[in-house]
Amino acid sequence: MPSTYEKIATTTLGSATASYTFSSISGSYTDLVLVLVGSNSNGAYLIQVGNGSVDTGTNYSRTFMYGDGSVAGSNKSTSASSIVATSGTLSLQPSIMNFMNYSNTTTYKTLLTRGNDSAYSTAAIVGLWRSTSAINTIKIAGFGGVNLDTGSTFTLYGIKAA
Repeated sequence: MPSTYEKIATTTLGSATASYTFSSISGSYTDLVLVLVGSNSNGAYLIQVGNGSVDTGTNYSRTFMYGDGSVAGSNKSTSASSIVATSGTLSLQPSIMNFMNYSNTTTYKTLLTRGNDSAYSTAAIVGLWRSTSAINTIKIAGFGGVNLDTGSTFTLYGIKAA
């Protein structure tokens, strides 16, 4: 990683679990990067953020774009209770999520995520949390109520002066 990246925390799951939460995230960076190398049976994650606790209200939106070399498509959702961040991680492919301007208290928060799986597709998602609160909590869960698999690794980086 570039020298502007500072590892905040990393964890590798020792057993399957419903979710993992990064909490008490310092507001001293300009942006956050979350790298997920993991799997679950749906190949997608639910992301919720918050300040002190995760926001479970309908304050999230996303636009999803994907392609597999033959077919491309997109869809969007609004007023959701989380951001669905698909990555096709059925085979332990990495997914990278960028949280821009996460500590700013005057703007809504944007999440960009990219992921791929050679057996499925490449995807890009733009997510929005409609809150001006700073993010200091990020929760990752398996889509559709499935567990995050044993061995999944989640690493959170802070970006200095992006």
